[in-house]
Amino acid sequence: MAKVETPVINADVADVAPTLIQRLVAELAGTFILVFSVIGTAAFASQNTNWVGVALAAGIAVLASAYAVGHISGGHFNPAVTLGAAAAGRFAWSDVLPYIGAQIVGGALATTVLLGIGAGALGGDVFQLFTATSNGYGEHSPLQFALPSVLLAEVVATAVFLYIILGVTDRRAPSGFAPLAIGLALAALHLVTIPVSNASLNPARSIATAIYGGPGALEQLWAFIVAPIVGALIAGFTYGFLFDRKRPTAV
Repeated sequence: MAKVETPVINADVADVAPTLIQRLVAELAGTFILVFSVIGTAAFASQNTNWVGVALAAGIAVLASAYAVGHISGGHFNPAVTLGAAAAGRFAWSDVLPYIGAQIVGGALATTVLLGIGAGALGGDVFQLFTATSNGYGEHSPLQFALPSVLLAEVVATAVFLYIILGVTDRRAPSGFAPLAIGLALAALHLVTIPVSNASLNPARSIATAIYGGPGALEQLWAFIVAPIVGALIAGFTYGFLFDRKRPTAV
């Protein structure tokens, strides 16, 4: 009897790299999930969960999105992460702008959907949700932190976040645990920075709420674009110097 070979379904799929369009859709989707979860929790549920619920929403959303689409796009969901990865030599500079564009669109779509949901209960007052959840300093900070404190918190928190991302995705790190570590780190950093600035660490998240947050949010938006990017670039450019081991030169 002739041997019957069982065909392998989609045997060649694993060898085909995702297209740029597929990667951009994954980044848009992941950023949508992150912003929808964080801002939705802050706007609709934080009166019951307080800041802990918002922090957990951020961590869980990143963890789930990274497992869901991280294998397609790398799971950045944040312009600062994209720039930090490029600075560390882990990502092509040529793809930075398309990724950032997709992330900004994903975040804006998320707050637009939340605007529609909130309008069902608050009507024209729905915009106050985005004023309250936008990032800010001075009178727009949850605990009235001044601009220097907010900038320092956002730079340091984003740098720490990038060091963790670069560390857990290092070729020497244990495989399979990166999304879990990244999600837990983001939750912890949110617990620190929510009282200070409403926790940005992500320019796409800040842009998404500022769109509907009113003049104050738009006027202060620059700080939450600049500070996370500075923190990410610090981590990206220094990670190799601090943590990579040079291979010994053969004699």
